[in-house]
Amino acid sequence: MQTLVVPLIAELPRLLHTTTSNASWVITATLLAGAVATPVMGRLGDMFGKRRILFCSLGLLVVGSLVCAFTSDLLPMVVGRVLQGGAMGVIPLGISIMRDEVPAERMGSAMALMSSSLGVGSALGMPAAAFVAEHADWHVLFMGSAGLAAVALLLAALFVPESPVRTPGRFDVIGAVGLSAGLVCLLLGISKGSDWGWGSGTTLGLFAASVVILLAWGAVELRVRQPLVDLRTTARRQVLLTNLAAIAVGFAMYAMSLVLPQLLQLPKATGYGLGQSMVVAGLCVAPGGVVMILLSPVSAKISAARGPKVSLMLGSVVIAIGYASALGLTHAVWQTLIVSAIIGGGIALAYAAMPALIMGAVPSSETAAANGLNTLMRSIGTSTASAVLGVVLSHMTQPLGGVPLPSMNGFRTSFVIACAACALALLIAAFLPGRGTRSRTPATPAGETAVGEPGAEPAAPAGAGFHGLVRDADGEPLGGAALTLVSPDGRQVGRAVSRADGRYGLDAPAGGPYVLIAAADGHQPQADTVMAAATPVTHGIRFPRATEPASLRVRGTVRAAEGGRPLPDARLTLVDAAGNVVRTTITAADGAYTFTDLAPGEYSLIASGYPPVASALAVEGRGTDGFDLELAHPAAR
Repeated sequence: MQTLVVPLIAELPRLLHTTTSNASWVITATLLAGAVATPVMGRLGDMFGKRRILFCSLGLLVVGSLVCAFTSDLLPMVVGRVLQGGAMGVIPLGISIMRDEVPAERMGSAMALMSSSLGVGSALGMPAAAFVAEHADWHVLFMGSAGLAAVALLLAALFVPESPVRTPGRFDVIGAVGLSAGLVCLLLGISKGSDWGWGSGTTLGLFAASVVILLAWGAVELRVRQPLVDLRTTARRQVLLTNLAAIAVGFAMYAMSLVLPQLLQLPKATGYGLGQSMVVAGLCVAPGGVVMILLSPVSAKISAARGPKVSLMLGSVVIAIGYASALGLTHAVWQTLIVSAIIGGGIALAYAAMPALIMGAVPSSETAAANGLNTLMRSIGTSTASAVLGVVLSHMTQPLGGVPLPSMNGFRTSFVIACAACALALLIAAFLPGRGTRSRTPATPAGETAVGEPGAEPAAPAGAGFHGLVRDADGEPLGGAALTLVSPDGRQVGRAVSRADGRYGLDAPAGGPYVLIAAADGHQPQADTVMAAATPVTHGIRFPRATEPASLRVRGTVRAAEGGRPLPDARLTLVDAAGNVVRTTITAADGAYTFTDLAPGEYSLIASGYPPVASALAVEGRGTDGFDLELAHPAAR
């Protein structure tokens, strides 16, 4: 969708029977719709199911493509392109589904490839679109995109499972409207500034309006119980710096798609143009997409071995090397292939690292929304690149036959600006938290991680395991939270307590899936499905705000099998029919327990003892009272 109409830009006014300024809305509309849809679709996926919203995104792409395929008028074309922009949420939704479903040994490379697809699609879409535009009716472009979207929709229906991870609550309509208005003003000013004039009242007014709207939106979001974008999470150093780096890398990525094809298509009479056709120019950019596909798994391995910060920094350096080489390697077509491949390799390394950085700092219930915001930051980078480099190339010109064309100095300046964007991304990434080495407290019982002395770093896994930060509903670090790691067969395999600063470290016996249960006084217990790898995995935990109890509940008492005395501090886990942990609690001093806010259905109640006891129960009507359990021995604390 990003490069589908690029080969048609010069012909759009004639094809749509309109002016050049009006025709530019065909590109701007998709940009604006994608910017709005990306965080909104991510939040809806977290709330109502990522697979379900994935279907909606792909459905919008099918409908929008069909609208564009059967019209030659401006207004329906813009409407169709708006619908196509709604499909931009596919990438963060896909990354989030992978986090919930893909085995640990495949998750890194899978997410890396999905993240890099934002660049792969742009690089491979260019030659395909150019070929169709030169050899067939231009409407075939949109018929093809509708067909591809329909195939993706069918494959998703057949093979993509629904994620069990949900964020209950209400959709933040005010937040969605405010963010949409602020983004539209910002991106509209960036994309249309060159047409309206950067100093015009309209452009400056849009920029001023975006600042005012986004500041007001931020103030409202901080007061909403369930915001569209959790600004406290977004303000964490790891999330904030990754998003800022995404803007810079997005700028550098789009510079290749914007500058190299123009240089390749300029006539040789200029002395520096390569005189190639639109199709050849697109094919020269394609190697970057191929390299992205090949290097995405490599980036995942680098991230696993050295941390995603290293992968992001390395990617920024490689992109900069590519643009620096372009200062001397643009005299022949084969040289541009090398430049494209180097830049594509760097983009693969950088883009693949971003989801790992984001997901290492947010709870799984906010994965889609957080990745959606990161994808939005990349889009802002590409929009800024289009505006900035467009101004450079339109002002640094030389005449040929009375027609002003971008000069070689203009192209070199564009390459230098792209290098500067990479240097900025490298600088930002340098301040990301690294993978530190922590020592273990020697007197730690087996299966339990020590809290450590005040001021000391929390114990972190030496191999497989998890570490991160526990926060309350307001985003503040939460100490004293009990963290329990449960194996797929229901055995407790590790336990830790968060420090006063909210940090924790927790060992896992081996790589693979586990359930991480978090409990703290005054907070609703949390349970996340997590995947352990060969190296420690960063996993943040955030407790939601307390909700009113529902009418459906289960309550009872846990007693000792011998003597019948009540057992305090027995850990109970409630699992639904699909095998997902939905609640966990610890019995009170009198052995009593209560699970509230339950949906009707079949459940299994597991009491951690010697051995554990599992009981099946059905929750319906007003719930179940008096569901008592007996344990042979006191439960593990």
